[in-house]
Amino acid sequence: MGILAPAADERVKEVRMTPDSLVVDLMDGRTISVPLAWYPRLLSAKESARQRFEICGGGYGIHWPDIDEDLSTEGLLRGAPAPAASRFGTV
Repeated sequence: MGILAPAADERVKEVRMTPDSLVVDLMDGRTISVPLAWYPRLLSAKESARQRFEICGGGYGIHWPDIDEDLSTEGLLRGAPAPAASRFGTV
């Protein structure tokens, strides 16, 4: 990174859903869009549960209390879908 490059700020600024995607805007201006199919708990949740989330972890995480789902900006930036065990309903 050059000395004139802006510092990355991977904290969550805004979260929204499309019918098939989770879209997260970061404080540094980047936008992450991932398929809801990667997160079966979100995909199968009622719309009202998907819309009720909390930005947590100092701004580096998102928590959906109604469906017990937690995602981090680190995982989203890595392109990491939910672990296989939670994708198939077992923990």
